[in-house]
Amino acid sequence: QVQLVESGGGLVQAGGSLRLSCAASGRTFSSYVMAWFRQAPGKEREFVAAIRWSDSSTYYADSVKGRFTISRDNTKNTVYLQMNNLKPEDTAVYYCAATPSGTFYYAAGRYPYWGQGTQVTVFS
Repeated sequence: QVQLVESGGGLVQAGGSLRLSCAASGRTFSSYVMAWFRQAPGKEREFVAAIRWSDSSTYYADSVKGRFTISRDNTKNTVYLQMNNLKPEDTAVYYCAATPSGTFYYAAGRYPYWGQGTQVTVFS
C-alpha cells in the first residue's frame, strides 16, 4: 500500500519561500515518477512539477519554471518542492502524487496514488 504524506505548507508573503515535503512509503519507488499538483478553490487540479526517481530527471509547468525546484532524497524516501519567489496566484492545496509507470504525465488521472494535500497561502 503506497502512502504519501505531505508537509510544509503555510502562510507566506509574496516573494517568500516554502519547502514542501512528501514522505513516501509502502513500495520501492525506483521506477516511479513522483509529482506535485495543486488545486485552487473553484479550479481544476493542475500539474506543477515531476521527478523520475531512477535518474532524477525533472519536468515543470511553465508557470513555475525558474521559481520551483523538485528534488528527492533516496535515503529518506522523500520528495521535495522548493518554492521561491511565491506569488498570490500560487495559493492552493498542494498534492503529492505517484505513478509506477516511469513516464511524465500532466494529467492527474494518470497518477493512482495521492497524498492528503497541504495548504499554501501567499498574501500580498
